[in-house]
Amino acid sequence: MVCKMAMFMDLNINFTKDKKTLQNIIETAAHLGYSTVAINYTLESQQKKPEIPKPMIISDLFTKLPVVQGRSRPIRVLSRLTVVATDPSHFRPTAEYKAFDLVAVFPKTEKLFHAACMTFEVDIICVTVTEKQPFHFKRAPVNGAIDRGVFFEIVYTPAIRDSTMRRYTIGNSLGLMETCKGKGVILSSGAEKPLELRGPYDIANLGLVFGLSEGDAKAAVSTNCRSVVLNGETRTTAFGIIHTMKKLPPAPTASEEDKSDEREISAAKRAKMEY
Repeated sequence: MVCKMAMFMDLNINFTKDKKTLQNIIETAAHLGYSTVAINYTLESQQKKPEIPKPMIISDLFTKLPVVQGRSRPIRVLSRLTVVATDPSHFRPTAEYKAFDLVAVFPKTEKLFHAACMTFEVDIICVTVTEKQPFHFKRAPVNGAIDRGVFFEIVYTPAIRDSTMRRYTIGNSLGLMETCKGKGVILSSGAEKPLELRGPYDIANLGLVFGLSEGDAKAAVSTNCRSVVLNGETRTTAFGIIHTMKKLPPAPTASEEDKSDEREISAAKRAKMEY
């Protein structure tokens, strides 16, 4: 069983302009025991002039946030930007990106996937679940992403919407697990309505179908998500300047100077005698 003190998170609640629907999804997440959710705003960068959305002010959505089931604290609501990219120029971190708690990229080509794993300043890399994965996952970039603290996301909602997408989700997930060995993975809903949400224990069980071990499946809805959030906090504050100063050795005392002089005189006498 999952530890009772585990903090469950769903880092992909799709943004909708319908405030009532968004409120219902977040209220349902709190009722299911999720302590943190992230509202996901998608940026289709392949458009000629993509407009970066602005995250909603949560106080405009709730005057009082719903309390998490089994806890005495309100649910935490974060903002997330997901950039869908088919070209390296589509991912251009700007000041607007910093307005979001989390930044994700959905690379559509193998070249972009490699860049996302190795160089892009992101917290999450999205994995295709609605169609056949267009390229094979390679161990080097996947391990590179894991070493950098970047996590791969598998969205489970398509798997419960349609039998064809369920097959794609399972197949693509198994391909990723074969490469990453179940490490560095989070499971999210991508929910567009309350009925698409599932409880964290159910999602942990679903992770077994996706090729995760029991322990990794539990981590994918709890501790791994927490690492993503912490990584997002670090990314947004990692632009400070570090000043280093070389530490000089302490000045010699008078007695040490006398001893040094004696050693130098003795050395000089020996050299003169040898000469």
